Amino acid sequence: MTLNRQHTVPGGKQIDISSFYHLYPFTSHYMEINGLRYHFLDQGTGDPVVMIHGNPTWSFYFRKLIRELSGRYRTIAPDHIGCGLSEKPALKQYDYRLNSRVRDLESFLEHLEIKEKITLVLHDWGGIIGMVYAVRYPQRIGRMVIMNTAAFPPPQGKTLPIRLSLVRNVAPFATLAVQGFNLFARGALYMASYKGMGKDVKKGFIAPYNSWNNRIATLKFVQDIPLSRKDPSYGLVKHVDENLYKLSHLPMLICWGEHDFVFDSEYLAEWRRRFPDAEVHVFKDAGHYVLEDAADRIIPLVKDFLKKHPL
Repeated sequence: MTLNRQHTVPGGKQIDISSFYHLYPFTSHYMEINGLRYHFLDQGTGDPVVMIHGNPTWSFYFRKLIRELSGRYRTIAPDHIGCGLSEKPALKQYDYRLNSRVRDLESFLEHLEIKEKITLVLHDWGGIIGMVYAVRYPQRIGRMVIMNTAAFPPPQGKTLPIRLSLVRNVAPFATLAVQGFNLFARGALYMASYKGMGKDVKKGFIAPYNSWNNRIATLKFVQDIPLSRKDPSYGLVKHVDENLYKLSHLPMLICWGEHDFVFDSEYLAEWRRRFPDAEVHVFKDAGHYVLEDAADRIIPLVKDFLKKHPL
C-alpha cells in the first residue's frame, strides 16, 4: 500500500494526484494479475461493496460513496488495467477485451478472498463487467446498485451516437483523437456531467490519461463495444443477456441520470423490464456521471437500500 501522491505506472507516464488529493485521500493497494500491476482501494470493514467503474473513469468516480460507506462496509474499488493508477500495458501484453476484464475481476476478488455477500455497484462498462461476474457466480451476489449502464445489447433500433461510432469504427481518426489529443477523456469532462464539474474534480478524472500510452484503454473500451455477432465480445454480452433472469431475485437499486446521450431512457426501460421489482430513481438534473451530479441524493438512497436488504 502507499500514501504517495506521485504514482509511477508501468507502461505509462507518472501520474500526479497531489492537486486533487483532498478529494481522493485514500490508501492505494496493488496486486499483480498475470504480471500486470492492478490498483485498487479497500476501505473499511464489513460486508463487501464492490464498485466497478467504466470508461474513461476510474476509482475516483466512487470517492464520495467510498467515504460515506466505509464506516460500515468494506468498500472496494479497483481500477481496470489501463485505467486509473493501474498498469498501462501495450496491446502485445493485454488485449483490452471484455473477457479479460472479467477474468481480472475474478482474480482480484479471489485474491481478496471475497466470495459471498457481495454488493455490486456498477456504472458504464462496469455494468457488463460486473454482470458477467454475477451471472457466473450468482450465489456470491447479495445486492446490486446500477447507475447508467447496460448488461445487454443495445435496445432494438438503437445505434451508437456518432461520436462513439467514429471512435469505434474509424481507426486512424480514433487513434489520433483519443490517444493523441485525449478527446474522449477530455470530452467526458464537459459532456458526462449535466451540472458541470469543478476544476479539481476535472483534474481528478483526467489525471491518469496524461500521455499517449496512458490513453490506450480509453480507446480500446470503445472499440470493444459489441454490436453484432462478428464482434469479439458479442457472445459474452449475449450470454449475460440470456441469463440475467438468474439474478432477478436479488435486491436492486437503480439510480439513473436522465441526461445521458448513450444510456438513455430506452436503456432504463430495458432494466425495468428485466428487473420489475427494482427500486428506481431517475434524476432529471443529472447526466451520465450521475453520481457526480446527484451524490447528495444518491448516497442516502444507497445507505437506505443496504439497510433495507441486510445480507
